[in-house]
Amino acid sequence: MKIAAIEAIPYSIPYLHPLHFASGSVHEADHVLVRLRTDGGVVGTADAPPRPYTYGETQKSIVAVVEDVFAPQLIGVDIFDREKIQEVLYRTIHNPTAKGAVDIALWDVIGKTLGQPVTKLLGGYTDSLRVSHMLGFKPAQELLDLALEFRDTYGINTFKLKTGRRPLVLDIEAARVLREGLGEDAELYMDANRGWTANEAAEVLRRTADLGLQFLEEPDDAREVLGRRRLVTNSPIPIAADESAPNLGEAAREILTGGANLLAVKTARSGFTEAAKIVGMAEGMGINVYIGNQIDTQVGTVASVVFGAAFAHTAKRAAELSNYLDMSDDLLAQPLTITEGRIRVPEGPGAGTAVDGEKLERYRTDR
Repeated sequence: MKIAAIEAIPYSIPYLHPLHFASGSVHEADHVLVRLRTDGGVVGTADAPPRPYTYGETQKSIVAVVEDVFAPQLIGVDIFDREKIQEVLYRTIHNPTAKGAVDIALWDVIGKTLGQPVTKLLGGYTDSLRVSHMLGFKPAQELLDLALEFRDTYGINTFKLKTGRRPLVLDIEAARVLREGLGEDAELYMDANRGWTANEAAEVLRRTADLGLQFLEEPDDAREVLGRRRLVTNSPIPIAADESAPNLGEAAREILTGGANLLAVKTARSGFTEAAKIVGMAEGMGINVYIGNQIDTQVGTVASVVFGAAFAHTAKRAAELSNYLDMSDDLLAQPLTITEGRIRVPEGPGAGTAVDGEKLERYRTDR
Protein backbone atom coordinates (compact mmCIF):
# COMPACT_ATOMS: atom_id res chain seq x y z
CA MET A 1 0.00 0.00 0.00
CA LYS A 2 1.71 3.18 -1.19
CA ILE A 3 1.05 6.90 -0.93
CA ALA A 4 -0.57 8.07 -4.17
CA ALA A 5 -1.40 11.72 -3.38
CA ILE A 6 -1.28 14.34 -0.63
CA GLU A 7 -3.38 17.50 -0.82
CA ALA A 8 -3.68 20.55 1.40
CA ILE A 9 -7.03 22.39 1.41
CA PRO A 10 -7.29 25.84 3.04
CA TYR A 11 -10.57 26.69 4.72
CA SER A 12 -12.00 29.29 7.07
CA ILE A 13 -14.67 29.02 9.79
CA PRO A 14 -15.50 32.04 12.02
CA TYR A 15 -15.39 31.87 15.80
CA LEU A 16 -18.46 32.76 17.82
CA HIS A 17 -16.22 33.88 20.67
CA PRO A 18 -12.69 34.99 19.67
CA LEU A 19 -9.90 33.86 22.00
CA HIS A 20 -7.42 36.53 23.16
CA PHE A 21 -4.10 35.72 24.84
CA ALA A 22 -0.64 37.23 25.40
CA SER A 23 0.93 36.20 22.09
CA GLY A 24 -2.06 36.83 19.80
CA SER A 25 -5.74 36.26 19.20
CA VAL A 26 -7.91 34.01 17.05
CA HIS A 27 -11.10 35.25 15.37
CA GLU A 28 -11.56 32.50 12.78
CA ALA A 29 -10.14 29.09 12.03
CA ASP A 30 -8.05 29.74 8.93
CA HIS A 31 -6.74 26.20 8.89
CA VAL A 32 -5.56 23.65 6.34
CA LEU A 33 -7.09 20.21 5.90
CA VAL A 34 -4.49 17.65 4.85
CA ARG A 35 -5.63 14.51 3.01
CA LEU A 36 -3.38 11.58 2.20
CA ARG A 37 -4.60 9.02 -0.33
CA THR A 38 -3.17 5.56 -1.02
CA ASP A 39 -3.05 3.67 -4.30
CA GLY A 40 -5.76 1.46 -2.85
CA GLY A 41 -8.13 4.40 -2.39
CA VAL A 42 -7.85 4.72 1.41
CA VAL A 43 -7.93 8.36 2.58
CA GLY A 44 -6.41 9.74 5.77
CA THR A 45 -7.28 13.19 7.14
CA ALA A 46 -5.76 15.69 9.56
CA ASP A 47 -5.96 19.38 10.43
CA ALA A 48 -3.09 21.91 10.41
CA PRO A 49 -3.59 25.15 12.39
CA PRO A 50 -1.37 28.05 11.24
CA ARG A 51 0.04 29.98 14.20
CA PRO A 52 2.44 32.57 12.78
CA TYR A 53 3.04 34.17 16.19
CA THR A 54 4.14 30.82 17.62
CA TYR A 55 5.65 28.69 14.84
CA GLY A 56 5.92 31.10 11.92
CA GLU A 57 3.54 29.13 9.70
CA THR A 58 0.71 30.63 7.68
CA GLN A 59 -2.14 29.03 5.79
CA LYS A 60 -0.34 29.64 2.49
CA SER A 61 2.98 28.32 3.75
CA ILE A 62 1.40 25.09 4.98
CA VAL A 63 -0.31 24.48 1.64
CA ALA A 64 2.94 25.19 -0.19
CA VAL A 65 5.21 22.95 1.89
CA VAL A 66 2.74 20.04 1.89
CA GLU A 67 2.01 20.09 -1.83
CA ASP A 68 5.31 21.39 -3.23
CA VAL A 69 7.87 19.85 -0.86
CA PHE A 70 6.44 16.87 1.03
CA ALA A 71 4.09 15.35 -1.55
CA PRO A 72 6.65 14.94 -4.37
CA GLN A 73 9.03 13.13 -2.00
CA LEU A 74 6.41 10.92 -0.34
CA ILE A 75 4.35 9.74 -3.30
CA GLY A 76 5.25 6.10 -3.94
CA VAL A 77 6.45 5.41 -0.38
CA ASP A 78 4.86 2.48 1.45
CA ILE A 79 2.55 3.67 4.24
CA PHE A 80 4.19 1.29 6.73
CA ASP A 81 7.67 2.73 6.11
CA ARG A 82 7.03 5.30 8.82
CA GLU A 83 10.67 6.04 9.62
CA LYS A 84 11.40 6.73 5.95
CA ILE A 85 8.47 9.14 5.92
CA GLN A 86 9.71 10.84 9.10
CA GLU A 87 13.14 11.23 7.55
CA VAL A 88 11.60 13.00 4.54
CA LEU A 89 9.53 15.33 6.71
CA TYR A 90 12.40 16.31 8.98
CA ARG A 91 14.73 16.97 6.09
CA THR A 92 12.81 20.26 5.86
CA ILE A 93 13.31 22.41 8.94
CA HIS A 94 10.53 24.08 10.94
CA ASN A 95 6.94 23.73 9.54
CA PRO A 96 5.78 21.72 12.59
CA THR A 97 2.01 21.71 12.05
CA ALA A 98 2.39 20.82 8.37
CA LYS A 99 4.53 17.84 9.37
CA GLY A 100 2.19 16.93 12.20
CA ALA A 101 -0.84 16.87 9.90
CA VAL A 102 0.90 14.62 7.36
CA ASP A 103 1.86 12.22 10.15
CA ILE A 104 -1.67 12.10 11.63
CA ALA A 105 -3.19 11.57 8.17
CA LEU A 106 -0.71 8.72 7.66
CA TRP A 107 -1.74 7.08 10.94
CA ASP A 108 -5.39 7.47 9.93
CA VAL A 109 -4.64 5.57 6.72
CA ILE A 110 -2.71 2.88 8.60
CA GLY A 111 -5.57 2.37 11.03
CA LYS A 112 -8.14 2.11 8.26
CA THR A 113 -5.94 -0.27 6.28
CA LEU A 114 -5.49 -2.56 9.29
CA GLY A 115 -9.12 -2.18 10.36
CA GLN A 116 -8.05 -0.90 13.80
CA PRO A 117 -8.61 2.29 15.83
CA VAL A 118 -5.40 4.31 15.88
CA THR A 119 -5.68 4.78 19.65
CA LYS A 120 -5.27 1.00 20.05
CA LEU A 121 -2.34 0.88 17.65
CA LEU A 122 -0.64 3.58 19.73
CA GLY A 123 -1.34 2.04 23.13
CA GLY A 124 -5.05 1.63 23.87
CA TYR A 125 -4.94 2.74 27.51
CA THR A 126 -8.42 4.22 28.02
CA ASP A 127 -11.60 5.10 26.14
CA SER A 128 -12.04 8.71 27.30
CA LEU A 129 -10.23 11.77 28.65
CA ARG A 130 -11.08 14.42 31.22
CA VAL A 131 -11.50 17.85 29.62
CA SER A 132 -9.83 21.14 30.52
CA HIS A 133 -11.22 24.37 29.07
CA MET A 134 -9.14 27.43 28.17
CA LEU A 135 -10.34 30.85 29.32
CA GLY A 136 -9.04 33.84 27.32
CA PHE A 137 -8.63 37.48 28.30
CA LYS A 138 -11.83 38.82 29.87
CA PRO A 139 -12.82 40.69 33.04
CA ALA A 140 -12.63 38.45 36.09
CA GLN A 141 -16.38 38.14 36.68
CA GLU A 142 -17.01 37.26 33.02
CA LEU A 143 -14.40 34.52 33.28
CA LEU A 144 -16.10 33.09 36.34
CA ASP A 145 -19.53 33.22 34.69
CA LEU A 146 -18.14 31.40 31.67
CA ALA A 147 -16.41 28.76 33.78
CA LEU A 148 -19.58 28.13 35.78
CA GLU A 149 -21.53 27.78 32.53
CA PHE A 150 -19.08 25.19 31.23
CA ARG A 151 -19.22 23.30 34.51
CA ASP A 152 -23.00 23.30 34.56
CA THR A 153 -23.38 22.41 30.87
CA TYR A 154 -20.53 19.98 30.26
CA GLY A 155 -19.33 18.92 33.70
CA ILE A 156 -15.88 20.47 33.11
CA ASN A 157 -14.07 21.30 36.35
CA THR A 158 -10.53 21.99 35.08
CA PHE A 159 -9.68 25.39 33.61
CA LYS A 160 -6.63 27.00 32.03
CA LEU A 161 -6.52 30.75 32.64
CA LYS A 162 -4.77 32.69 29.89
CA THR A 163 -2.53 35.26 31.58
CA GLY A 164 0.47 37.44 30.72
CA ARG A 165 -1.28 40.81 31.01
CA ARG A 166 -0.09 44.02 32.57
CA PRO A 167 -0.71 45.31 35.16
CA LEU A 168 -0.21 41.98 36.88
CA VAL A 169 -3.20 42.56 39.12
CA LEU A 170 -5.53 41.80 36.18
CA ASP A 171 -4.47 38.15 36.11
CA ILE A 172 -4.00 37.85 39.85
CA GLU A 173 -7.56 39.07 40.38
CA ALA A 174 -8.88 36.70 37.69
CA ALA A 175 -7.20 33.71 39.33
CA ARG A 176 -8.54 34.68 42.75
CA VAL A 177 -12.10 35.25 41.52
CA LEU A 178 -12.07 31.88 39.74
CA ARG A 179 -10.83 30.05 42.81
CA GLU A 180 -13.34 31.71 45.11
CA GLY A 181 -16.22 31.20 42.68
CA LEU A 182 -15.44 27.63 41.61
CA GLY A 183 -14.37 26.29 44.99
CA GLU A 184 -11.44 24.20 46.14
CA ASP A 185 -12.30 21.14 44.06
CA ALA A 186 -11.80 22.92 40.71
CA GLU A 187 -8.43 22.40 39.03
CA LEU A 188 -6.90 25.71 37.88
CA TYR A 189 -3.66 26.59 36.13
CA MET A 190 -2.26 29.56 34.23
CA ASP A 191 -0.67 30.08 30.82
CA ALA A 192 1.18 33.36 30.22
CA ASN A 193 2.21 32.63 26.60
CA ARG A 194 5.60 34.29 27.25
CA GLY A 195 3.82 37.51 28.26
CA TRP A 196 5.80 38.26 31.42
CA THR A 197 9.42 38.48 32.41
CA ALA A 198 10.74 35.87 34.83
CA ASN A 199 10.66 38.42 37.65
CA GLU A 200 7.05 39.34 36.89
CA ALA A 201 6.09 35.66 36.84
CA ALA A 202 7.77 35.18 40.22
CA GLU A 203 5.71 38.07 41.61
CA VAL A 204 2.50 36.54 40.28
CA LEU A 205 3.40 33.18 41.85
CA ARG A 206 4.06 34.89 45.18
CA ARG A 207 0.70 36.68 45.12
CA THR A 208 -1.28 33.57 44.10
CA ALA A 209 0.49 31.09 46.38
CA ASP A 210 -2.68 30.50 48.44
CA LEU A 211 -4.89 29.61 45.44
CA GLY A 212 -3.82 26.02 44.91
CA LEU A 213 -2.87 26.50 41.25
CA GLN A 214 -1.63 23.34 39.54
CA PHE A 215 1.11 24.85 37.38
CA LEU A 216 2.17 27.84 35.29
CA GLU A 217 2.73 27.36 31.57
CA GLU A 218 5.31 29.34 29.58
CA PRO A 219 5.56 32.30 32.01
CA ASP A 220 8.26 34.13 30.06
CA ASP A 221 10.35 33.79 26.93
CA ALA A 222 12.57 30.74 27.45
CA ARG A 223 15.42 32.67 25.87
CA GLU A 224 15.52 34.63 29.14
CA VAL A 225 17.69 31.71 30.20
CA LEU A 226 19.02 32.64 33.64
CA GLY A 227 15.75 34.18 34.79
CA ARG A 228 13.79 31.15 33.60
CA ARG A 229 16.10 28.71 35.37
CA ARG A 230 15.86 30.75 38.57
CA LEU A 231 12.07 30.81 38.27
CA VAL A 232 11.81 27.03 37.82
CA THR A 233 14.16 26.38 40.75
CA ASN A 234 12.25 28.61 43.15
CA SER A 235 8.66 28.09 41.99
CA PRO A 236 6.33 26.30 44.43
CA ILE A 237 4.41 24.79 41.47
CA PRO A 238 5.63 23.18 38.23
CA ILE A 239 6.64 25.41 35.29
CA ALA A 240 5.45 23.94 32.01
CA ALA A 241 7.17 24.26 28.64
CA ASP A 242 4.88 24.63 25.63
CA GLU A 243 6.08 26.98 22.88
CA SER A 244 9.66 26.46 24.07
CA ALA A 245 9.39 22.67 23.64
CA PRO A 246 7.60 22.02 20.32
CA ASN A 247 9.61 18.94 19.40
CA LEU A 248 11.57 16.10 20.97
CA GLY A 249 14.97 17.77 20.94
CA GLU A 250 13.80 21.07 22.39
CA ALA A 251 11.65 19.32 24.99
CA ALA A 252 14.70 17.36 26.14
CA ARG A 253 16.78 20.54 26.24
CA GLU A 254 14.27 22.44 28.38
CA ILE A 255 13.99 19.61 30.90
CA LEU A 256 17.70 18.77 31.07
CA THR A 257 18.81 22.42 31.39
CA GLY A 258 16.22 23.32 34.02
CA GLY A 259 13.95 25.45 31.84
CA ALA A 260 10.82 23.50 32.80
CA ASN A 261 9.66 20.55 34.88
CA LEU A 262 6.39 19.79 33.06
CA LEU A 263 5.66 19.40 29.33
CA ALA A 264 2.73 20.22 27.06
CA VAL A 265 2.21 17.70 24.25
CA LYS A 266 0.34 18.94 21.16
CA THR A 267 -0.34 16.52 18.34
CA ALA A 268 -1.02 19.41 15.95
CA ARG A 269 2.68 20.29 15.96
CA SER A 270 4.27 16.88 16.47
CA GLY A 271 1.86 14.41 14.92
CA PHE A 272 1.48 11.07 16.67
CA THR A 273 4.97 9.73 15.94
CA GLU A 274 7.07 12.46 17.54
CA ALA A 275 4.50 13.06 20.29
CA ALA A 276 4.89 9.41 21.36
CA LYS A 277 8.65 9.91 21.57
CA ILE A 278 8.19 13.01 23.74
CA VAL A 279 5.83 11.15 26.07
CA GLY A 280 8.23 8.22 26.37
CA MET A 281 11.16 10.53 27.10
CA ALA A 282 9.16 12.42 29.74
CA GLU A 283 7.97 9.25 31.44
CA GLY A 284 11.51 7.93 31.57
CA MET A 285 12.71 11.16 33.17
CA GLY A 286 9.88 11.24 35.69
CA ILE A 287 8.36 14.36 34.08
CA ASN A 288 4.59 14.75 33.86
CA VAL A 289 2.87 15.79 30.63
CA TYR A 290 -0.55 17.02 29.56
CA ILE A 291 -2.35 17.28 26.23
CA GLY A 292 -2.40 20.91 25.10
CA ASN A 293 -4.68 22.72 22.66
CA GLN A 294 -3.58 24.58 19.54
CA ILE A 295 -7.01 26.27 19.44
CA ASP A 296 -8.04 23.19 17.52
CA THR A 297 -11.11 22.44 15.46
CA GLN A 298 -12.97 19.21 16.18
CA VAL A 299 -10.80 17.52 13.55
CA GLY A 300 -7.71 18.54 15.49
CA THR A 301 -9.33 17.83 18.84
CA VAL A 302 -10.29 14.27 18.00
CA ALA A 303 -6.65 13.62 17.08
CA SER A 304 -5.66 14.83 20.56
CA VAL A 305 -8.28 12.55 22.14
CA VAL A 306 -7.09 9.54 20.16
CA PHE A 307 -3.48 10.15 21.14
CA GLY A 308 -4.02 11.20 24.76
CA ALA A 309 -6.21 8.19 25.52
CA ALA A 310 -3.59 5.81 24.13
CA PHE A 311 -1.06 6.29 26.95
CA ALA A 312 -1.33 6.07 30.73
CA HIS A 313 1.11 8.98 31.08
CA THR A 314 -0.99 11.40 28.99
CA ALA A 315 -4.28 10.30 30.55
CA LYS A 316 -3.28 11.33 34.08
CA ARG A 317 -4.20 14.99 33.65
CA ALA A 318 -7.20 16.71 32.09
CA ALA A 319 -6.60 17.46 28.40
CA GLU A 320 -7.34 20.75 26.66
CA LEU A 321 -10.08 19.60 24.31
CA SER A 322 -13.05 21.98 24.41
CA ASN A 323 -12.19 25.22 22.63
CA TYR A 324 -13.84 24.04 19.41
CA LEU A 325 -17.04 25.01 21.22
CA ASP A 326 -16.17 28.64 20.48
CA MET A 327 -16.43 28.00 16.72
CA SER A 328 -19.56 28.71 14.68
CA ASP A 329 -19.29 25.37 12.84
CA ASP A 330 -16.91 22.48 12.23
CA LEU A 331 -15.91 19.91 9.62
CA LEU A 332 -15.87 16.70 11.62
CA ALA A 333 -18.27 14.12 10.20
CA GLN A 334 -19.16 12.71 13.63
CA PRO A 335 -19.21 15.69 16.04
CA LEU A 336 -17.65 15.35 19.47
CA THR A 337 -19.68 15.53 22.67
CA ILE A 338 -18.55 16.35 26.20
CA THR A 339 -20.43 14.42 28.89
CA GLU A 340 -19.69 14.66 32.61
CA GLY A 341 -16.47 16.47 31.81
CA ARG A 342 -15.10 13.80 29.46
CA ILE A 343 -14.73 13.13 25.72
CA ARG A 344 -14.83 9.54 24.52
CA VAL A 345 -12.49 8.12 21.91
CA PRO A 346 -14.33 7.54 18.60
CA GLU A 347 -14.97 3.94 17.67
CA GLY A 348 -14.03 2.32 14.39
CA PRO A 349 -10.85 2.05 12.27
CA GLY A 350 -8.55 5.04 11.86
CA ALA A 351 -8.19 8.27 13.81
CA GLY A 352 -11.79 9.45 13.66
CA THR A 353 -10.80 12.54 11.67
CA ALA A 354 -13.12 12.07 8.67
CA VAL A 355 -14.85 15.28 7.57
CA ASP A 356 -18.28 16.25 6.29
CA GLY A 357 -17.75 16.74 2.54
CA GLU A 358 -20.53 19.30 2.15
CA LYS A 359 -19.15 21.46 4.93
CA LEU A 360 -15.66 21.29 3.48
CA GLU A 361 -16.99 22.54 0.15
CA ARG A 362 -18.80 25.36 1.96
CA TYR A 363 -15.79 26.60 3.92
CA ARG A 364 -12.80 25.90 1.68
CA THR A 365 -11.18 29.05 0.30
CA ASP A 366 -9.25 27.74 -2.69
CA ARG A 367 -12.22 27.82 -5.10
